[in-house]
Amino acid sequence: MPVILAAQATFPPLEGETVQGNSVRLPTNGSWSIMAVVVGKKAQPALEEWFAPAYNRFVMKSGLFASSYSVNLYLVPVFTGLDKAAYGPSMNTLKKRVDADLAKQVVFFKGDADVVLQALGIRDRNIPYFFTVDPQGNIVHRESGKFSVEKLDALEAPLL
Repeated sequence: MPVILAAQATFPPLEGETVQGNSVRLPTNGSWSIMAVVVGKKAQPALEEWFAPAYNRFVMKSGLFASSYSVNLYLVPVFTGLDKAAYGPSMNTLKKRVDADLAKQVVFFKGDADVVLQALGIRDRNIPYFFTVDPQGNIVHRESGKFSVEKLDALEAPLL
């Protein structure tokens, strides 16, 4: 069942970098965004189920209504504790193994993870979290866990 937020939370501002070394500040003001936030390595298989359909719909515009709105899609890996050592190697692996267009959607975050995770209500580090963020930075919808078309549709619904 989709999670509807009773009171709009604000997506916490965070700084990150792309595999090209560009600094990025999220959320992007004035634009709709879908943010995929992943903390633990165990969340990677579930994320991989999500990311191709999300990329196809939101970036490649392959959905029924996808051409009627503009949205940014970002994958934000968050490195915590001992995992911070994996930041550089993970970025290098992504550069080598992932299509350059897909890699542009990834923003690596290595700041104060606890603040971000608490602000987003992320408790289970073993699953991915997805947020639909409006142009003012408000979280208007949230999904987590395994992929389903219904969850993807729910992320898209506020954009329509």
